[in-house]
Amino acid sequence: MAPHRYTVATDMGGTFTDLVLEDRTTDRVHIVKSPTVIDDPIRGILDAVDLAAAGIGVSRRELLAGTGTFVHGTTRALNAILTGTTARTAFLTTRGHPDVLLFREGGRVDPFDFTRRYPDPLVPRALTWEVAERVGADGAVVTQLDEAALVTQLGEIVAAGGEAIAVCLLWSIANPVHELRIGELIEQHAPGIPYTLSHRLNPIVREYRRACSTVLDASLKPLMTEYLDAMTRRLTAEGLAGRLLIVTSGGGVMDSAAVAAAPVHVIGSGPAMAPIAGRDVVDRTTGHQTVLVADTGGTSYDVGVVRDGDVSSTREAWLGAPLLSHMTGLPAIDIKSVGAGGGSIAAVGAGGLLTVGPRSAGARPGPVCYGQGGTEPTVTDAAVVLGYLDPQYFLGGRVALDVEAAERAIEQQVAAPLGFTTLQAAAAIMQLATEHMVRAIEDTTVAQGIDPADAVLVAGGGAGGFNATDIASRLRCSAAVIPDTGSVLSAAGAAISDLSSDFAASCPASTRDFDFARVGAVTDGLVERAQRFVASTGVATELVDVRLFADARYPHQVWEVEVPLPTLRIASPTDVGALADAFHKMHEKLFAISDPGSDVEVVGWRVRASCRTRTTPLGQVESGPARARTHRTRRVYFAGHGLVDAAVRSHDDIAPGEVVEGPAIVETPVTVVVVDPDAAATRASTGALVLRRNGADR
Repeated sequence: MAPHRYTVATDMGGTFTDLVLEDRTTDRVHIVKSPTVIDDPIRGILDAVDLAAAGIGVSRRELLAGTGTFVHGTTRALNAILTGTTARTAFLTTRGHPDVLLFREGGRVDPFDFTRRYPDPLVPRALTWEVAERVGADGAVVTQLDEAALVTQLGEIVAAGGEAIAVCLLWSIANPVHELRIGELIEQHAPGIPYTLSHRLNPIVREYRRACSTVLDASLKPLMTEYLDAMTRRLTAEGLAGRLLIVTSGGGVMDSAAVAAAPVHVIGSGPAMAPIAGRDVVDRTTGHQTVLVADTGGTSYDVGVVRDGDVSSTREAWLGAPLLSHMTGLPAIDIKSVGAGGGSIAAVGAGGLLTVGPRSAGARPGPVCYGQGGTEPTVTDAAVVLGYLDPQYFLGGRVALDVEAAERAIEQQVAAPLGFTTLQAAAAIMQLATEHMVRAIEDTTVAQGIDPADAVLVAGGGAGGFNATDIASRLRCSAAVIPDTGSVLSAAGAAISDLSSDFAASCPASTRDFDFARVGAVTDGLVERAQRFVASTGVATELVDVRLFADARYPHQVWEVEVPLPTLRIASPTDVGALADAFHKMHEKLFAISDPGSDVEVVGWRVRASCRTRTTPLGQVESGPARARTHRTRRVYFAGHGLVDAAVRSHDDIAPGEVVEGPAIVETPVTVVVVDPDAAATRASTGALVLRRNGADR
């Protein structure tokens, strides 16, 4: 076996753990889905590795020994935050400012609804300590740090059972001298307690966001350090000699040690990779520059956007609903989620109204048809009742689905209360799930000024092929694209993602009177840090991209936008003019208006280093042994058409360029694609299926 011939990427969701295995010597890809083991997630990962190893005829140890890069995406950090299982964290802030986490930024969903519940602060007042110190906005020390008082406070934190410490002082971004000293004192007087300094993690001017990211980071350090250490130990013990990389919220990957040092970067780890994979597939399949990427998981439906070839990101990353939760305070891939996945539960309320989601059956007990004790019908149960899924070929035949149990659950809990037949009720469940998904995409595209008619839809996730044609048709998209890696879309994105890191600093400037020396010193420092990061990756120079960005706005605006700049240093009036021009164009693109005669203010600077880990696209999927050519049709129910005989095709049996007319079901061991009666599917040379309604331009 050639050394390090494999790349492995995993995405651990709430229901399934997805794995992509690429053999770099043959350019072939193998994909597997394995149930997530909630109480031992690393065992769930190893279960997926075992399935992948068996699929290529090697042992677990042989596979891991031949793996050069093992990439892992996980929702563990987010789940810990949402379930309140992070570390008991103390918050140190400047005296007089203990309520920064309580006041937030003042936004309310409905200013006059005083009954609406807003989240408690990330750290309660009982664990908040006010530090006697003060630094001014200009960086001058107004009040010296009272070290004796701080040492006493550190003793109180230890006595209170503090497990982590978050330090966020006013204007530490202008002069971090006090935060640095506090870090030294923590190490001396509270040894062993992990801590985070805000100026190092997230040097931005907005104190609430900086405080949020600092607290979240500190609170995750014990948990994520233990998790990543355990993963490293177990994978190494099983033979892994290659590099372990972790997916970040920003759409890249980082070494596991770097993530353990700043775990806040993996809060949105899992879903961030789907747009990366969707962009890559569409670029090679249809060439569209505007892509709507939807990943249907077991619990949620995650939507991302690719615009003009760039994956959309956001500064408004929330832990839950906007304004009704807390912010992460850091840029992230812009993902909108709704509770409409394959495991979303369908129910009829007291008023006779059908609902689908947001509750989910999860991995355990799962949908009723899994036979694991689930009693409430789900979207997956509806799919098996409608005939979309072959009960004997689910997950390649590894799991037999109980159709009769799914039918009973839908008949008793949905059909009977609504006066529907079982098939009508199953179709209604699927249609309502589709409605939730369409609304999620519309909300995302409208917010960014995108007309879905100019885009293609990439449908991923194990259940992504159930209703892709319907969703694309409702949105007037030109086509729906189902990648051959669609059922494991986020894992596929992880396999092709870049090693990346951002380095930021706050340094206000204006194009009216630009301080070249001051700004140059700041950006040079950021570039130097980025270059040190690049050197640490070992990636060849020709695969590295280092870019400078400005967080800019017009005078008197409250919010800024990120603007990519053509140089790494603003060294002349010409460079300042280029910055202003780039900002005006970006503002026009985002908001359909600009003011070229106005000055431009820059609030902060950011250098992003991206190191490509590969120079070739992901190979094509090899599904494994072909399924016997029997039962080539089956009865499938389509709303508006009733029960019809649908052709059943194996994805591997469809030749590139071949058109499959609906009604049809295209099967792989890990997913199905439903081709509606008035639609057709064409297999592209990339292995993707392109779905279009009949009469649409092919």
